[in-house]
Amino acid sequence: MQDLVRQEIFQACKTVIVKIGTNVLTTENDRLDLVRIQCIADQIHRIQETGRRVVLVSSGAVGAGIGILGLNRRPDSLPELQAAAAIGQPSLMRTWDDAMLRSGHRTAQLLLTGNDFRNRQRYLNVRNTIRTLFDFNVIPIVNENDTVSIKEIAVGDNDQLASMLATLLPEPLLVILSGIAGLYDGPPSNPASKVVPLVEKPDESLLKLVAAEQSTRGRGGMGSKLKAILAATGMGETVILASGRSDTVLDDIRNGVSTGTLFLAKGEAVPSWKRWIGFGAPPAGMLVLDEGATKAVRESGRSLLAVGITDVQGEFESGSLVGLRAKDGTDIARGLANYSSDEIRRIQGRRSDQIAAALGHVPYGEVIHRDNLALLT
Repeated sequence: MQDLVRQEIFQACKTVIVKIGTNVLTTENDRLDLVRIQCIADQIHRIQETGRRVVLVSSGAVGAGIGILGLNRRPDSLPELQAAAAIGQPSLMRTWDDAMLRSGHRTAQLLLTGNDFRNRQRYLNVRNTIRTLFDFNVIPIVNENDTVSIKEIAVGDNDQLASMLATLLPEPLLVILSGIAGLYDGPPSNPASKVVPLVEKPDESLLKLVAAEQSTRGRGGMGSKLKAILAATGMGETVILASGRSDTVLDDIRNGVSTGTLFLAKGEAVPSWKRWIGFGAPPAGMLVLDEGATKAVRESGRSLLAVGITDVQGEFESGSLVGLRAKDGTDIARGLANYSSDEIRRIQGRRSDQIAAALGHVPYGEVIHRDNLALLT
């Protein structure tokens, strides 16, 4: 059944980011599902025919590598996971390229790490590369570079990666294809549970609906997907979570047919500079604020002053992207710090007219200027 809201959302988008999980792309014996991949490729072709651009965020490299190596479970050690990704990635890309070529499309591989989003210049280089690929009518296929990713530079998982890519692209619609049909109002394994068709105001209360299970062959789970969805909707983008095992899922989305769960954007789209600050890069550290500073930043849109900081977590240089956290543990914003972590520790809790006595100089009156702040909640 067609839905007017879904029709309008698809008509308004210029770019469709399709994220597909390992469980959708692989069979029970951890081999790539060639029939499923071809089915999705054909539907992507039909989206392209509408004049929209598609970016594919494809998991499956580790899963494919597991199958090629004949392993009966996902490896636990990082070197084994990286080896599986190195073995599986060429097979994954070759399969996608063959499937897309049947409709006349070529593909390009982009393997990214957290550093590609943390560094502003590299972030912009990724955007420029994708836009140039669009000009050549090439479909970018993106994956986290699991062969080199470690905790310090990892994006997290491909749900987070897809959400971060949405900060790069014009008027995006993010589609997350999973092994289940959408967000359920109870445990998916419970026959009484039903798919929630629409979430008008996404917030962290959705995390209470998450079952405690993780993907059997992938890295994420519903919790990871919802966090990525909240990040995307928080910067003014709409997200659809649906079953990648449906043979018509992308056709249904293109035609405005109700499928999966639609998460509406929270307000208007955030400007690109603040998208990068708020959602495009992992923070290098965290500043914990008192109640007055929390209210000033969150409700009044003010700059962050040293007097409102109660704790500094992590080590970072001046100019680094840092998170802002209320004393109850809620992450409220991110911003570019005018001072290093060592300097902030020396001035935290002090009034602005006391900074000179603590540091010997006062290059800035505020720790983070409001123009370099992006709210998360």
